[in-house]
Amino acid sequence: MRVAIVHDYLAQMGGAEKVVEVLHEMFPEAPVYTSVYVPEAMPASFKSWDIRTSFLQHLPALKKTHRFALPLYPLAFESFDLRDYDLVISSSSAFAKGVITQPHTVHICYTHTPMRFGWMTHSYLEREEIGRLGRILLEPLLYRLRLWDVVAALRIDRYIANSTVVAQRIAHFYRRECDIVYPPVDTSRFKPSEHKEDYYLVAARFAPYKRLDLAIEACNRLKRPLKVVGSGRQEAYLRRIAGPTVEFLGRVSDAELVQLMAHARGYIMPGQEDFGISPVEANACGCPVIAYAAGGALDTQVDGVTGVLFSEQSVESLCEALCRAENLAFDIHVMRQHAQRFDTSVFKERIRQIIGEEMAKHHKVVSGERRQNV
Repeated sequence: MRVAIVHDYLAQMGGAEKVVEVLHEMFPEAPVYTSVYVPEAMPASFKSWDIRTSFLQHLPALKKTHRFALPLYPLAFESFDLRDYDLVISSSSAFAKGVITQPHTVHICYTHTPMRFGWMTHSYLEREEIGRLGRILLEPLLYRLRLWDVVAALRIDRYIANSTVVAQRIAHFYRRECDIVYPPVDTSRFKPSEHKEDYYLVAARFAPYKRLDLAIEACNRLKRPLKVVGSGRQEAYLRRIAGPTVEFLGRVSDAELVQLMAHARGYIMPGQEDFGISPVEANACGCPVIAYAAGGALDTQVDGVTGVLFSEQSVESLCEALCRAENLAFDIHVMRQHAQRFDTSVFKERIRQIIGEEMAKHHKVVSGERRQNV
């Protein structure tokens, strides 16, 4: 069976890229088609892959300009020639699902979310530094992208959502049913520790929707030590609002992050994530999670068992959740057992099952059409 993997862009490492890693483990001979690839931003292991990029790869100052090429992404993905493949697996939060396949090809889309900037524009942009003029100029472009996205959504044979909330979005925006398969977490990498230190931890890209400002301001107010892992365009602002109990660690290795999670008093997820792999990793380390009660946190966290959920994205609500968590006794073994529900082995088994079902159904349809034409 000839397989191709398609992904939006390989320009930063995140949860979606971890999914691509596991898909490539499952199909190591499959080429990976993507709009742009920035090798220095990705793990060294990617350099051995067969990665095939679009014409966007040749833009000057690639790392700075690829996001500004928004109108060109549909054309970039539609330009890929995928006629030689029996199975195409797209990993998409925007454009990858828009590739054009032939009737003999099965296209399964693992959806991280329908495009946020197109379908959830107001919430996506509300904390971005885009002026009134910028928003006015964006509207016609986003309108055209939504039209393209509706057409592209019809090209998928089977949808897989990474969480319940994403399945709801697919049903609402695309009017399609889908399977839910949670993203893979390599729980074997994480070891719980009975020894906890007096600090909270947050690890994420410094993007506005991640709401790291809430974690910082809550720990400022409560005078709780907070270690912040990551980097991004909000770094100057976050450093400016941070009090003396907040420590910025920058980017750390995977091994260092495991140790930080294992010994933390708690892991904070103040933003709404489509799924959120880091909280599951924290639970696998025996670390409770204090999370905003929305999105993927509702799939991964059990209030009072694996952590504490708070209902409003406000400093006050997060402070109350932190104080509540400090008065609860969490069982590290229960947390780890819960995290194992999201293990990589579970993901692989479920993906193989869905591929088998869809390939069998497709073969049956094609065979029936051939008989009718005889």
